[in-house]
Amino acid sequence: MQPSSQSTVFIVDDDPDVRDALGWLLRSRRLNSEAFESAELFWNKIRQAPPSRASCLLLDVRMPVMSGLALFEKLVERNWHRAMPVIFLTGHADVPTAVDAVQRGAFDFTEKPFSDNKLVDRIEQALTQSANLLALEQDLRKLRQRLNDLTEREREVMRLVLEGQPNKRIAEQLDISVRTVEVHRSRIFDKMEVKSAVELGNLLRSLG
Repeated sequence: MQPSSQSTVFIVDDDPDVRDALGWLLRSRRLNSEAFESAELFWNKIRQAPPSRASCLLLDVRMPVMSGLALFEKLVERNWHRAMPVIFLTGHADVPTAVDAVQRGAFDFTEKPFSDNKLVDRIEQALTQSANLLALEQDLRKLRQRLNDLTEREREVMRLVLEGQPNKRIAEQLDISVRTVEVHRSRIFDKMEVKSAVELGNLLRSLG
């Protein structure tokens, strides 16, 4: 999935010249951006909930009070760095630190002064990752809701269907008629939006 026009690139850097340069670059490529002069300001904006739209974060490594690494650790703790990929902006001396951050889940790093084309390419790739993960999370939420809509009896029948039990055997175990099992089975497939037990099993495996 490609990032939509609602995607946002967050810029967190205490250097106003860097923020301005990045803002201009992103506007020239028709990418939306929001700039913050400190990690604290950005964290205060998102601390209640991560962005609901595709996004990525351009994050300076060295900043006063809260460093970029400290902010990154907060994102990792909440597992927000996947749906909002982090690209570190580094000086030459910070490269080993940035490499270590990538190994711990950051999307990438780029050295200052940066190559406009290479940076935008990585930003677009990060936004695509974000869009894909958000779409997957939305699908999983819908799947969990469908499961919640099943009755207790339907859950019992579903468990036995997934075990490969025939209708007659399910009826015997649950002390109900074969016709009732067929009705439950049909309702389960309708609610879960599948056409077979195999498809149902594959769908539920996506929940882990």
